[in-house]
Amino acid sequence: MSKGKQVAALLLLGSALSFPHIAIAQGTGGAPGNTGTGLSPADGETTGDSLVEQTDGAEDTYDDEVEQPDISVPGGAIVVTGRRNRDVVRASTQVVNVLSSEEIARTGEGDIAGALSRVTGLSVVGDGFVFVRGLGDRYSLALLNGLPLPSPEPLRRTVPLDLFPTDIVSSSLVQKTYSANFPGEFGGGVINLTTRAIPDESFLKLSASISGDSETTGFNGLTYYGSGSDWTGFDDGARGLTPELKAYFDSGLSLDNPAIDQQAIAGTLVDPNLALLQQVDDVPANFSGSLSAGTAVDIGSDARLGIIFNASLSNSWRNRTAIKQTSADLVNIDTDFTEFQTNQKMVASGLLGIGLEWGDHKARFTNVFIRDTLKQSQLAIGYDADLDNTRLVQDNGWFERQLFDSQAVVELDFGRLGVDLRGGFARTDREAPYEYNFEYVRTDRESDPIGDVFINLLNGNEGDASVAFSDLNEELWYGGIDLNYEVFDATQLTFGYAHTDTSRYSERRAYTFRATGSGYIPPDVDAIDPTPYRVIGSRYPSVLLSPLFIDYFNIGLIDQTPTTPAFQADLTIDAGYGKMTWAGLSGLTVDLGVRYEDATQIVAPVSVFSDTAVNTAAVTNIANDYWLPSGTITYEVTPELQLRASASKTIARPQFRELIFQPYRDPDSSRVYEGNPFLKDSELTNFEARAEYYLGRGNRVSLAGFYKDIERPIEAYSNFSDNSQVTRYANAPAATLWGAEFELNYGIDLYSLGSWFETKRALVVTNYTYTQSEIKVSDGDTTATFPSPVPRPANLFFSDGLPLTGQSDHLLNVQLGMEDTDKLQQFTVLFSYASKRVTSRGTLGLPDIVEDPGLRIDLVAREGTVFMGVPIEIKAEARNITGRDHFEYQSDGTNRIEINSYDVGRSFSLGISAEF
Repeated sequence: MSKGKQVAALLLLGSALSFPHIAIAQGTGGAPGNTGTGLSPADGETTGDSLVEQTDGAEDTYDDEVEQPDISVPGGAIVVTGRRNRDVVRASTQVVNVLSSEEIARTGEGDIAGALSRVTGLSVVGDGFVFVRGLGDRYSLALLNGLPLPSPEPLRRTVPLDLFPTDIVSSSLVQKTYSANFPGEFGGGVINLTTRAIPDESFLKLSASISGDSETTGFNGLTYYGSGSDWTGFDDGARGLTPELKAYFDSGLSLDNPAIDQQAIAGTLVDPNLALLQQVDDVPANFSGSLSAGTAVDIGSDARLGIIFNASLSNSWRNRTAIKQTSADLVNIDTDFTEFQTNQKMVASGLLGIGLEWGDHKARFTNVFIRDTLKQSQLAIGYDADLDNTRLVQDNGWFERQLFDSQAVVELDFGRLGVDLRGGFARTDREAPYEYNFEYVRTDRESDPIGDVFINLLNGNEGDASVAFSDLNEELWYGGIDLNYEVFDATQLTFGYAHTDTSRYSERRAYTFRATGSGYIPPDVDAIDPTPYRVIGSRYPSVLLSPLFIDYFNIGLIDQTPTTPAFQADLTIDAGYGKMTWAGLSGLTVDLGVRYEDATQIVAPVSVFSDTAVNTAAVTNIANDYWLPSGTITYEVTPELQLRASASKTIARPQFRELIFQPYRDPDSSRVYEGNPFLKDSELTNFEARAEYYLGRGNRVSLAGFYKDIERPIEAYSNFSDNSQVTRYANAPAATLWGAEFELNYGIDLYSLGSWFETKRALVVTNYTYTQSEIKVSDGDTTATFPSPVPRPANLFFSDGLPLTGQSDHLLNVQLGMEDTDKLQQFTVLFSYASKRVTSRGTLGLPDIVEDPGLRIDLVAREGTVFMGVPIEIKAEARNITGRDHFEYQSDGTNRIEINSYDVGRSFSLGISAEF
C-alpha cells in the first residue's frame, strides 16, 4: 500500500471542450511531480513500501525527495523493490507511466483521455478511447481505483475516458507490461485512475471558464427546441414515450398484428419540438463551472476522516462540415455529400468521497456520477449517381450517457502482511429517444415540373423517414481480495481472487414511415397530372407526418428490426492469481506470476413479441478458461542504468457491441455498425525489453522494444450497402505487432541567467513510438461472419501484410515548457503527431479506410496570484493553433474518396478559479 502524502483539493469540471482549472493540489509541493511524463518532481516525504533497501553506493538524493502519487491498484503498491523513496517509474517492477495531478494540470486538458494522449505510446481515437501502442481500445483495460468500469457507449465495453474530468483524478497509472494482479484482458496496457482521498485541510474552490473555436463560436449553427431544460443535459419529459407507443410496447405484439393501429402510433411519433430544425444565428461560447469542497478531522490519536464533494456543469457547442463520399471502385463516385452538423454537449458530474486513515491502514468510499448528453442537429446535401438525383438528409438526435459508480476499497497494512479488499457496483445507461432521419429528393430534371424542389413522398424512392428509440443499461458487480506477504526481506508473495459479473440489456426499436402506392398520390388520380399531390411532399417533416396527413394518406410503419429488437448480454469472470517478487541479489529484481481466469460470455436476442420468433442464430456462447503467466526481470547495472525484460500471455474478449447483431448508428461518424455473434476470443503473447538511464535531478532517457503475437485479432471491416457505409467485425487469422519506444525527460534550472530567470526552470519532455503490425492471412484460412452459416475465406475481408486497425507507425509527443519554482507560473508548448492509421478494413478489393491525424500544436499557460487575500489561478490555452483538419479516406494511390473529412478549427479558452 502506498503511504505517500495524501492529495487534497478535488476540483471537478466536466467537458472535453471546456477548459479545466487545476491548481497545485493541497499537500503537494510547489514543483510538479516527477512521474509519468517526467516533469520535475514535487517535494515529498519518505515512503515505506520498498521491499528491500539496496544501498550499494546507489544513493540519489534527488530521488529521495520524490513523492509517490496516490495509486490504488489490486495487490497493493506497485513500488515493491529498490531504494526507499524512489519515484514510481524507476522503482516499479513493471513498465509504468504515472501522471500525477500536477502533471495532468500541465497538459491543460479537461479530461483524462486528453491528458493520457501525452503519454508514451498512447493515442486517443474518437471520443475518448485510448489506444496503447496502436492496439484498439479492446486491448486496453480501464480501471477506477483498481475496479473495472462498464461503458455507456454501445460500440465499446470499456468506458470512454473523456467522461472523466481531470479534476476528480489524483493520479493516472499506465502499465504496459502485464502482471498477474491485473485482469487478463491486457493486450496493450492497463489504465488505472485513482480518485482523490483525504484533503490535508478544509477548502472550498470555485471555478469557471469560457471557450470557443474558429469553426463554431459566433457562426451560424443548427438546433431544435427539444425541451426547456435541454441546456442542463436533462430532459423535462418532452421525450417520453407517447401513450400510444407505450401501449404498443407493453402489448407484446408485432407491428404487423391486425390488433395494432399503425396510424394511431405513427401519428404521435413526430413532435415538431423534436423534429423541426432551426438556425442559430450566432452560436454562443462554451461555458463550464464547478464547485469543490472538502474537509478532514482527526479522530483519536492516529485516525483521520476526510470528505470531499464536487459538482460541475458544462455546456459546449461544435460545428462540423464534413465531406462524405462512397465509391464501389474508387473511380466513379456513387454518392457525394456535404454534411453540416451542430452538436451541443452538456456534461454534469459529481463526486462524493469519504476517506479514513488510521495507523497504516486506509479506506475509501467513492461515488462518481457523470452524465454526458449530446443534442445533435444535422443536414446533409449531396448527389446520388445511382438514382441520378440530389438528396437532402436531416438527422436529429438526443443521446444520453450516464455513469454511476459506487465502490469501497480497504487497504490494510499489518507490517509484513498486507490485505486489500475491493468491492463495487457500477451502472451505465444510454438512451437515445426520437432519433429522426428524414430524406428529401430533388430530381433536377427539366421534364419534372417541380424538379427543382425537394420532396419526400415516403415511398423509399422519392423520400424516406424513420424514427428510432434506443435504450441500453449495464450493471457491473465486482468483488476482490488481495493478500501480500513479505516472507523474507527479499521475497514478497501476493495472492488474490476476483469475481466480476457484467450484465447488459440493449434494446433498439426503429420504424420506417411508409406511404402506400405512389406516396401522396391517390390511386384515382394516376391518370391525371400528379404534380399538385407531389408538391405535398415539400412540407416539413412535422407536417408530412402529422396525424391528419397520416390518416388521410394511410401512412403506415415498417419495423426495421422485427427479429432482433433487444439483446441480453452477460459476462461472468472468476479469477485467481499468485505472484512472487524476489530481490535477493543486489540490483536484481524478479517478478513472476500466473493468473487463472474462467469466463462465460453469453449474448442472445430477447423475445419482446409474443407473435414473432427471435433470430435464434444470433446467439453467442463463449466459455473459456485460461492460464496467463507473466514475468519481469529488472536489473540495475549501475546506479544510473536499469534494464528490464518481460514476457506474458494475455487475452482480449469480444465486446458486447461487436457480438450483438443489431444496427446502431454512431452519432459522431454517422455510420451504422452491426455485430457478429460468431466472434471468438483473441490470445496474445507479449515480449518487451527496455533500458532506462537516469541522469539525476529527475532527468531520464529510456529505450524499449516490444513484440506481440496475436491469435484471432478482431478487426472492423466496412461494406457499402445502398450507398451507405456499414461497419462489421470479424476475426482475422493472426497478426504480429512490434516496435520501439524512446523517451526523454530533461529539466534545466535557469538561475545562472540571473534576474528574472533565477527562479525559472525549463522542461523538455519528448516521447516517440515506432510501431509496425501485420495481419497474417494464408490460403485456406477462414473466418466466421453472421449470418453466413459456414465460415468464409478470410482473404475476402483481410489482406496479408496489412497493419492492424488503429495502429499508427509513428507517435510523437513533445512538451517544451518553462515554470517558476517559487510560485505557480507555467507556460507549455505541446506538439503531438500521429501518422496514418487504418480505421476500417476495405472489402471486395477496395483499399482500407485510413485516418491521417497529423501534427497538432497546443499552448497552455497557468498563472497564480492573490486578489484581496484570495488565491486565484488564471489559465489560458490555445489548441490546434495550426488548424490541422481531420482526414479519413480511401485511396489507391491515384484516386481518393473522402469518407469523413472535415475542418477542425482552432480553439481558445480562458478560465479562473478561486480557493477559499
